[in-house]
Amino acid sequence: MDNYYIMQIINGLAQGSIYALMAIGYSVVVGVVGLVTFTHGEVIMLGAYAAYYTFTFIGENIVLGMLASFLAAWLVGVVVYKICYEKFFDSPRHIPLICTIGLSMLLKNLAQIIFGPNMKAMPQPINLKFYNISGVRINTIQILIFATVLVLSLGLYILNNKTRWGIQLRAVSQDRKAAALMGINVNRTTLIGNSIGCSLGGVAGMLLSIYYQSLVPTMGGILGLKAFSSSVLGGLTEAPASALGGVLIGLTENLGISVLSNSYRDVFAFVFLVLVLTIRPQGFSRKVVGRP
Repeated sequence: MDNYYIMQIINGLAQGSIYALMAIGYSVVVGVVGLVTFTHGEVIMLGAYAAYYTFTFIGENIVLGMLASFLAAWLVGVVVYKICYEKFFDSPRHIPLICTIGLSMLLKNLAQIIFGPNMKAMPQPINLKFYNISGVRINTIQILIFATVLVLSLGLYILNNKTRWGIQLRAVSQDRKAAALMGINVNRTTLIGNSIGCSLGGVAGMLLSIYYQSLVPTMGGILGLKAFSSSVLGGLTEAPASALGGVLIGLTENLGISVLSNSYRDVFAFVFLVLVLTIRPQGFSRKVVGRP
């Protein structure tokens, strides 16, 4: 295979890994809350800005930047829960859905007022170096992305399967009423699950901004749609399948722009989504949803 296409595959895997982290966060939110959210893109954007200001005013330390994006997105997750979910679990499903749309617009416009509408250059917390492995070039930012996504995914797996908190999260995601009858504080567990999912999205926003060396307040719109699309490919609530959807969308984009213009990047992503769902309506999920 030509080295150019191999490089595009590496680029696609790096970008797809970021999409995978966004999708994992989205699937955690949907799984625990039980409702689709339209604030995830703005959570991703705010996580990126938290890292940006940490690098600018405190220092270009990748650990501090990652912690800042994680905590900022966690706090936004708490706000989203309190405003859009807490009072509406017994209401018709369209009410919290519309609420997340409204909050998304509010956060986007507030970000433009506070941070400014123009694109900013993201400081680089690590030195950009290239390594040649068997004729394939890979850089330190891509290594950072792969390592971060792997560590956070492993951490989420351990949390879900090896800790009491994880068991409670899984119980609430399966049946809220049964979990409450077993003595689980459903509201607190839902809040924590929503914040965890948002935090993963915040870190993904930081990684994407470092990868492209830029960020802008309006970046959340398309990123939220791609997180949603990746999660749809995984059946919305299955994190591993959602991650696979994100990786494949990243690969599709980068292989597509290697043939056509970069302006078609988003077109390739959503055409891929439509084709997969046309052939396999449940996406990569093992569950087959029956007709009502």
